[in-house]
Amino acid sequence: MHSQDKLIMIYGANGYTGRLIVDHALEKGLKPIVAGRNKEQVKQIAEEKGLPARVFDLDSVEQVANNLNDIAVVIHCAGPFSATAKPMMEACIKSKTHYTDITGEIVVFELGQSYDAQAKEAGVVICPGVGFDVIPTDCLASQLKDKLPDATHLKLGFDSGSSMSPGTAKTSVEGLAQGGKIRENGKIIQVPLAFKTKTIDFGNGEKNAMTIPWGDVSTAYYSTGIPNIEVYIPISPKGAKKIKRLNAFKWLLGTKLVQNFLKKQAGKSRGPNEQQREKLKTYVWGEVRNDKGAWVTGHFETANGYELTYLGAVAVAEHLLANEIEGGAFTPSKLVDNKLVERLPGTGEIHFKPE
Repeated sequence: MHSQDKLIMIYGANGYTGRLIVDHALEKGLKPIVAGRNKEQVKQIAEEKGLPARVFDLDSVEQVANNLNDIAVVIHCAGPFSATAKPMMEACIKSKTHYTDITGEIVVFELGQSYDAQAKEAGVVICPGVGFDVIPTDCLASQLKDKLPDATHLKLGFDSGSSMSPGTAKTSVEGLAQGGKIRENGKIIQVPLAFKTKTIDFGNGEKNAMTIPWGDVSTAYYSTGIPNIEVYIPISPKGAKKIKRLNAFKWLLGTKLVQNFLKKQAGKSRGPNEQQREKLKTYVWGEVRNDKGAWVTGHFETANGYELTYLGAVAVAEHLLANEIEGGAFTPSKLVDNKLVERLPGTGEIHFKPE
């Protein structure tokens, strides 16, 4: 850890979520270095906010590491992380910089865990998913495990009416071709899209829901050790049927032509504005069961996903600046604690059943 200047870098500061994180970091009295690949946009945000800027791409680990040599913590916001996380993680290990990002991609969480030994050796923290993916669900999973220590099955889910930012939409397009994912007997397995459906009360009435390949399929295992994990979001039965039909066209969804077209469309999407974000609450739900049939459920309300992402990313960066932490690969609940989400503005009390 750098003892001289404890500098934070926000890489991808010119994106929708990157800008929100920059604004919140400034509110918290931090002076982040804004960075990214787009020279004009990065320079523009730096001038607007009166912050130092660095412009570099992620093609060479050596070059990235040189740009991180004086940085204590990086908040990596430039997706798709399936392409950008590896060079940034490797550069962070090289430059002894703590790595955080706002991904929700299973492949990136697994990648982070694969660097555990190298990160320990370098005294560096690798903690992907310090935003809405996956702080709320990760904290809930960990608390449910505390309540039922011999749990063998974990189901998580959330209900969020939010529109997507261009970056999130593009990542979702990539995911379509890869199908669904769940964890079974400790292993992540590929399943069809909308593999399972279930009626769930997320805290706002019962809704039909389907499985999605959310980040907790990876992270909740490292946080809890529970070997069987599924994640759900609400969808109408009609909507679930439509998505199931896509399974027949999965090969087509993965072709370059279709991917490029869908990503172009995704680039036109706009994340919610401030008023929309304030109105849009998110409902988070989870359930654990053991082999004897005992169960515990929990649910709570939290802020809109984008609000929670900038709150969480800055809170984790502050934690890393304030504490000497031994290196390694972490999930948010393991790095900070499983009450982290409850300290973020907009989060209500977690209700457990049985009490």
